[in-house]
Amino acid sequence: MQVYKFGGASIKNADAIRNVSEILKGVEEDQLLIVISAIGQTTNKLVALTNAYLNLQANVNDLLEDIKQDHFTILQDLFGAGNHRIFDEVSNAFVEVEWLLEDEPADTPDYIYDQIVSIGEVVSSKIMAAYLNEVGCMSTWVDARNYIKTDNNYREANVDWHKTELEMKRTLPAILNKGYVITQGFIGGTSENFTTTLGREGSDYSAAIFSACLDATALTIWKDVPGVLNADPKWFERTEKIPELSYHDAIELTYYGATVIHPKTIKPLQNHNIPLFVRSFKDPGEPGTKISSVAAPVNIPSFIFKVNQVLISIMPKDLSFIIEENLSDIFQIFHGYKVKVNTMHNSAVSFSISADYEENEITKLIAELSNKYHIKYNTGVELVTIRYYNQSTIDRVTLNKDILLEIKSRHTCQLLMKNKPSTE
Repeated sequence: MQVYKFGGASIKNADAIRNVSEILKGVEEDQLLIVISAIGQTTNKLVALTNAYLNLQANVNDLLEDIKQDHFTILQDLFGAGNHRIFDEVSNAFVEVEWLLEDEPADTPDYIYDQIVSIGEVVSSKIMAAYLNEVGCMSTWVDARNYIKTDNNYREANVDWHKTELEMKRTLPAILNKGYVITQGFIGGTSENFTTTLGREGSDYSAAIFSACLDATALTIWKDVPGVLNADPKWFERTEKIPELSYHDAIELTYYGATVIHPKTIKPLQNHNIPLFVRSFKDPGEPGTKISSVAAPVNIPSFIFKVNQVLISIMPKDLSFIIEENLSDIFQIFHGYKVKVNTMHNSAVSFSISADYEENEITKLIAELSNKYHIKYNTGVELVTIRYYNQSTIDRVTLNKDILLEIKSRHTCQLLMKNKPSTE
């Protein structure tokens, strides 16, 4: 039994969905569970819809209609005029959001976010299942919320692994014997049957959860790149594919911000010794990258870029040492605002961190920190992480940059930088 995961780019329009169906027709595996993300830019549009609703903007219904039209355009291309029952299924799925939008917001923003944004995966997976059946690939749609059981930590729900495994093993093997199983990434359900999400780009993680709980022989994530590259093509003109990675190296790369795989994906696979393949839906005949327990070191330096960072330096107001009590207090404040630390460094009297610059959260965070500490911060900072670095790789990324902070370990170098002021 294997698990495949297809992201939003792989099903962005009708032709892309047809391409996925051709990939699946060539699968010889007897049992296959397929995890589907939201179509194209749907999640971003649903986030915009959520924000508009929470801010009581007048264009809420227009935003929803635009999202619905995206999906019905694809349906018309795939199924024709509109006699297929999938049209009603998609309409009924969106009704859940329409009901929520009828009243002013009364629940917490994170709860509302999960109820609205999750609809993207529900609708896309229904479309995928219907089309596969239309072209002769026997498929059963199942609701991931019935299987991935979580707590009520909305937007970053924590998986109850025991309940999740019990639910999956109770019914899914029998369904898999009947044909492909189509389900959703990114979403789960609480014991009260409320929808939760697992964090942005969490569909990879969902696929790993299904793989681990069902003892899959392999997980394949289908991307628009030929495998795991040593840098994002939008930053480097020349990139190299890494043919094979250890679990450890993959965890390190995702921890530092490599976007090809969700950070939580690797550990469940490593725990069950399930290999992960990253392959291209544009060129499905190519082998891509294999991630497994292989111990071979990576000889290709890897570059991870994170822009729009803020560097915050925190110092006790009485100029005392930064000690464990301070660090505990500081991390508690970061946790309260759900601000994730990308890198950190401490000296005797200061503690410096970098994080993604989400203006609203960072402004509140700095204000609260300022009650107890002296705060200095720089915005517009770039964080570059080099895995398996040498001096030439450092020189390559620091040209015309002012280095604000440099942290090195045996295999990894992190640089926080800003562009040098223009001399013109």
